[in-house]
Amino acid sequence: MLIVPPALQGQSNPSNDASIEGTAYLTYTVVPNSTYNVDACLSFCNTVPGCVFVNLYYKFNNELLDFVFNEQSNLKCAAYADIHTAAEKTNFGGQQSYPAPGPLTFIQQSSGFAAKALVEPTTPDGYSLVFGPTGGANNAPDYMGFVFIDKYDVEACAQICNTRQADPNGGACEYFNIWRAVVSSIPTTYTCALYFIPADNSTAVNFGQGDLVVTFSCGYKRTNFVVDGGFEGFPCSSSFCFAASYSKWIGTSARGGVLDATIFHLAPYAHAGNGVGLLGSADGTNSLPGTLTPAHPLATVAGKNYTINLFSSSVFSGHQEEAGSFFKIVWNGQTIQTVCPGFSDWTFYSFAVTGIGNDVLAIHGGAAPAWSFFDDIAVFEM
Repeated sequence: MLIVPPALQGQSNPSNDASIEGTAYLTYTVVPNSTYNVDACLSFCNTVPGCVFVNLYYKFNNELLDFVFNEQSNLKCAAYADIHTAAEKTNFGGQQSYPAPGPLTFIQQSSGFAAKALVEPTTPDGYSLVFGPTGGANNAPDYMGFVFIDKYDVEACAQICNTRQADPNGGACEYFNIWRAVVSSIPTTYTCALYFIPADNSTAVNFGQGDLVVTFSCGYKRTNFVVDGGFEGFPCSSSFCFAASYSKWIGTSARGGVLDATIFHLAPYAHAGNGVGLLGSADGTNSLPGTLTPAHPLATVAGKNYTINLFSSSVFSGHQEEAGSFFKIVWNGQTIQTVCPGFSDWTFYSFAVTGIGNDVLAIHGGAAPAWSFFDDIAVFEM
């Protein structure tokens, strides 16, 4: 890591000083105090994941440093995951470490050393970078709330998105925007904002207000391993079309069945957009179940955990005839779960699975007139 001196400088005179009290604290060590050992402190930073700043200072009258710890050194090196300035030197000591009436602790020669910028994070597994870093946070629809995290931690934000409770209408978290707030030039908070429909740089228009400035804003989109899970790619040159298959999905009828699994282009049938999948004979000629499956195996990885998400509706025929509606989630030929919703409007469902690599997903069910519609199907890594 390239470390360069920041504006924060130590004091070479013996007068009392203060150490940093700032955000994104990671850990500390003590380094040999035979000299003002900057090199040892910088080397320590290089071994701490995410470290971009260290505060090196002498701490006097601390019984643990003086007599208990093996290092027998009072030269502390504190590591941070964000860059700080002299304005944050607010810890002057004053604690009672030795038994009273022993002297109070105090700080001397407090200096800071910073990297040129925050460490560029790696993209979390199961995500792709949409934009950033920029100076604008998203102000977009389909918002699921936010969480403050203790440092600029993209992996932590991804896990928050992965485990966020689904919105009953919008579904699972599919996108997050992480950004740092700097107030009066001091890093103050780290925000993880969550969305159920991915946003992009076009809505990154929140630049802060007053003394608050948005910095290091990045957007990450969750990778859906199901291609065209909303059936919006189904080709249709009019307002209404249906077919058993197209390039992204295959509908398979039961033996002797007709159109037991189909894809429709009709907005009133869909949960969102125009496309939707249907199980149950589209023309009502039989009461046999059908199967919808992606046209190609999923680009999943063996041993990784995934969640299958979808919306389903079974209201078309009314309460009585939809009472027997059902569907099964089939993963590599094995039934994961059978769902019997009866008469039920659009409802979000989620199923946990483990990949074996190039996994095959199928949705089986429907029995006209107990038709079942499906939309916004996704497989996400957990």
